[in-house]
Amino acid sequence: MKYLLLNIALALAWAALTGVFDPTNLMIGFGLGYGTLFVARRALGSSSYFLKVRQVFEFVLFFLWELLLANLRVAHDVLTPRFFMQPRIIAVPLDARTDAEITALAYFISLTPGTLSLDVSSDRRVLFIHAMYAPDADALRREIKQGFERRLLELMRGAKPQRG
Repeated sequence: MKYLLLNIALALAWAALTGVFDPTNLMIGFGLGYGTLFVARRALGSSSYFLKVRQVFEFVLFFLWELLLANLRVAHDVLTPRFFMQPRIIAVPLDARTDAEITALAYFISLTPGTLSLDVSSDRRVLFIHAMYAPDADALRREIKQGFERRLLELMRGAKPQRG
C-alpha cells in the first residue's frame, strides 16, 4: 500500500510539474513513478507491489482480449444469415470462496458478451452461467476456470489459488 501511495504522489507531482492534470498526463506520471520506484526498490525495501501491478496489467489485457473476441463472435452471428448460437446453462465449480471473489468473477463473466452469470449455489461452490456459444460445456468450464477464475484469484489472493 505504501508503494501505491508513493506512486500516486509521484504521478500528482509529475502533473503539477507539467501543469497538466488530465488523465493521459496522470497515467504518464504514474508510469514514470512506477519506473522510479522500481529502480529505487532496493533502497525502499521489499514489496509485492511490482508483482501486483504486473498482475493487474496482465488481467486487464486478458479481459480486453476476451471482450474483443466475444464482441466479434456476437457481431459475426448477428451479421450473418446463419445463427451459430448453441446456448446452454452450465454449472462451474468454484475455487473462489469469499463474496468478493465470487462477485468479481460473476461480474467479469457477465461483462463479456455472450455470457451471463445467473446464480450461485447456496453453498457458494457452484456458479451457474448462461452462454450463447457453448457447444462443449466442459471446454467452456475449463476456459472459465483456467482463464477468468485463475487469473482473478491470483490477482485477489496474491498467489496461485489453492485447490480445495
